[in-house]
Amino acid sequence: MATPAKRRARPQPQPPAEERGSEPESESDSEEEEEEEEEERIDEEVNIEFEAHSISDNDYNGIKKLLQQLFLKAPVNTAELTDILIQQNHIGSIIKQAEVQEDSSDDDDDDEDEVFGFISCLNLTERKGTQCAEQIKELILSRCEKSCEQHVVEQLNKLLNDNTKPVGLLLSERFINVPPQIALPMHQQLQKELTEAQRTNKPCGKCHYYLLISKTFTEATKSNSKRREGRNQQKEELMFANAEEEFFYEKALLKFSYSVQEESDTCLGGRWSFDDVPMKPLRTVMIVPADRINVIMDKLKDYLSL
Repeated sequence: MATPAKRRARPQPQPPAEERGSEPESESDSEEEEEEEEEERIDEEVNIEFEAHSISDNDYNGIKKLLQQLFLKAPVNTAELTDILIQQNHIGSIIKQAEVQEDSSDDDDDDEDEVFGFISCLNLTERKGTQCAEQIKELILSRCEKSCEQHVVEQLNKLLNDNTKPVGLLLSERFINVPPQIALPMHQQLQKELTEAQRTNKPCGKCHYYLLISKTFTEATKSNSKRREGRNQQKEELMFANAEEEFFYEKALLKFSYSVQEESDTCLGGRWSFDDVPMKPLRTVMIVPADRINVIMDKLKDYLSL
């Protein structure tokens, strides 16, 4: 599966001339050069074609890096989680740059092997007892207790511990510069693989609910209101790092957000700009019934089809 895409270079702020140590120049020449440089930065486009592949042992470092982007400093064993995702490679895909036929240097070869994103699912019910699965459930419940009313905590606890209705952790991570159009074929393929896994009785095939932990942001100036008072307005305030996950949010049975501002130093794989508006990083937790996935896939088609 190959998906052509364009990445637009993000303009980067430039320090004043005196900080850059540049030589004095006439005002007109300086203004003209700055305009040309700004136009070049804005208009630059990089054509990249991505390909999806089955997950393999060679993808360990790339997948683990993207998981760390999601969990940050949370006590989750991302090494064990990565190992499980690789072991159950009958489901899930990774995104890599399409093979370039031209002669390239060793550095270019390394770039082509880099994992730009991946999608997979961890059945928390099947993996009950593994360290990473228990840590993820504990993380979500503890954050829910701090952010939600008691009846929501009880509902979440019941959903996560009902062995008759398995919960799958849906993981879809990518670098911020990878366009959202790549998400449509990735999600479609994952759903086919999950259906086939259920038919053949392979691991992770049967999920009654899907748990998503999305990277989201809100304007820092709007985050001073009390969390309990503002929960109902979160939909309008939230901005999703993976734009397509807003459709999962709309169909979620249970959802809440928590701040990761103290854990976030940088944004892996790119920077958030939002016209210089200060942003507060969050994680948004969603529980989505499996029988709503088809509706979500239809909405993804309308939104992401080229």
